[in-house]
Amino acid sequence: MNNNILLRSSAVLWVIWGVVHVLFGVMIIIGDSGAGIQAIGNGVELPQMNYPDALGAIMNQHGWNLVWFGVVTIVGATFIWRENDTAIWISAMVGGLADLGYFIFLDLGGYVKFFPGTVMTIIALVAIVLSFTAYFKNKSNS
Repeated sequence: MNNNILLRSSAVLWVIWGVVHVLFGVMIIIGDSGAGIQAIGNGVELPQMNYPDALGAIMNQHGWNLVWFGVVTIVGATFIWRENDTAIWISAMVGGLADLGYFIFLDLGGYVKFFPGTVMTIIALVAIVLSFTAYFKNKSNS
């Protein structure tokens, strides 16, 4: 398969991944703690209660991380589209490591539904595989 197609497909997937993470991050920051927890752990039913302010701060910090992870991968996607090797690695590290933690602690813990969380992990994985395939294919041809 053509490297250009691999990289552009990866870029599109990173934009999707990034936009979803920015949106969820903003939702967590502007919402209350309970809504944020329920949005993340959508596979479990949580009690309606007043959560401590410290938990709200932790949730806001998590929301902030989701926003910057998303922004980095969206910016990275524009450079991956232009076949920039550094952007391939940065997007894979930021998006991939963010979703690795999600997979380990939430997916394997059984706290989330398949959509949207696990789907986003699959999108990140496919984006990484596509861009790395193009990267290593290009290096072997050099």
